Amino acid sequence: MGMNFDLNDLLAFRAVAELNNFRRAAEAVHISQPAFSRRIDKLEEALGVRLLDRTTRRVSLTAVGRDFARKVQQILDDLDSTLLGIRGVATTRMGEVTIACVPSTVYYYLSRVIQRYREAYPKVRVRVLDASANDVLGSVSRGEADFGLNFIGGNEPDIEFTPLVEERFVAACRRDHPLARKRRVTWPELAEHDFIAVSQRSGNRLLMDQALARMPGRPQALYEAQHVTTLLGLVEAGLGVAAVPSMAMPGKDHPLLVSIPLEEPVVTRHVGLIRRRGRSLSPAAQQMFDFFTELEDAQAAKRSRRKKAPGKAAAEKIQA
Repeated sequence: MGMNFDLNDLLAFRAVAELNNFRRAAEAVHISQPAFSRRIDKLEEALGVRLLDRTTRRVSLTAVGRDFARKVQQILDDLDSTLLGIRGVATTRMGEVTIACVPSTVYYYLSRVIQRYREAYPKVRVRVLDASANDVLGSVSRGEADFGLNFIGGNEPDIEFTPLVEERFVAACRRDHPLARKRRVTWPELAEHDFIAVSQRSGNRLLMDQALARMPGRPQALYEAQHVTTLLGLVEAGLGVAAVPSMAMPGKDHPLLVSIPLEEPVVTRHVGLIRRRGRSLSPAAQQMFDFFTELEDAQAAKRSRRKKAPGKAAAEKIQA
């Protein structure tokens, strides 16, 4: 005996699961609100369970509804993949890609990839889940994100880690700070100034603490922030200096911030793409995944050309 619902009912449920609002969900699937409500009622009746808790102001998923929402998303992704495989990949296709990432990769790295992706596939919706390294790993493991951009995950049995870049931590300060005139800075030198650090729950903090565990005179935090982006705001406000991944820093033309390579020791992190092992991506997600590797290949080729060019060695320093 077949279930008495169809694809449109699943699309309606996905919309309300994402938006938590019947009116906006109805608008998203281009039907009236009464017709939308009938679709949800029909789906719940066919399944014999309540998927949504409704109040006059808000709609929320039940426990069963949350589990069903994840399964529906996978079903629709698989269907999208099948249809696109039959029709061929078209630049006008519609779809959705969800990428989880640590916040320090968003502003000056992820944003470049999304911009290129939008130019190629303007109708694909991109969702960014910016969270801590552990939360990014969890989102990918649970299937809440198609893939992730992270610096942990290489040792997880169910995760495939594709390395992109090894980046070093740099000193971040204002252009009018005394350290801004130096070509390189040691950690003890950094400790002589008001130091701003990410919290102990941050993956970046863990990397630094491990690297500096036996170093005397290491910087002690006067201020702490949850995310690198917040930390840079405090540096920009003139409250102190910080040690951050080079990927989080703006370019050389930033009016206020500058980065200086940190030494003794050089602390690095490996940033890469993470995805669930053995699970194929939808065509839309696979295309964005490929954009990351293509970008890094292009950057590596550019660095190689600079190394070969005479008098260009200085250009190879990791800048903001």
